[in-house]
Amino acid sequence: MNLLVGSDEAAYSFKEQIKEYLVSKGHHVIDKGTYDNQSVLYPDIAVAVAQAVVDGEAERGILMCGTGIGMSISANKVPGISAAVCHDCYSAERARKSNNAQIMCMGARVIGVELAKQLVDIWLASDFAGGSSKEKVDRIAHYDKFYR
Repeated sequence: MNLLVGSDEAAYSFKEQIKEYLVSKGHHVIDKGTYDNQSVLYPDIAVAVAQAVVDGEAERGILMCGTGIGMSISANKVPGISAAVCHDCYSAERARKSNNAQIMCMGARVIGVELAKQLVDIWLASDFAGGSSKEKVDRIAHYDKFYR
């Protein structure tokens, strides 16, 4: 699968480990930054990843910062994107199955790399289930278009 990744300086080494893991699993990874541990404006990276997903550069994206929250808020500003913070197995699965999130966000100061690898595997293995969630996801898309 083609995947985009991005992080701020707080999650730079975390991102590098996740990126290496994804490549070892056979994924093609496109890194949108940051490329070192110097301070950056993480919203720029979040928006670059989110816009690249919308543009079809990759199927999904993974964003990382200290908590995952700032990246999620920033990515969700891009029309058509759903980004979810995933810090446990259940939320990683439901982000895809129930909410059709194209971007997962994680916090390098919240979870460890080994748990992050498990969450990535779960998230990547999960597809949108539709069913009773479809109407809800469609309503989210309605509001996304309405307010933009």
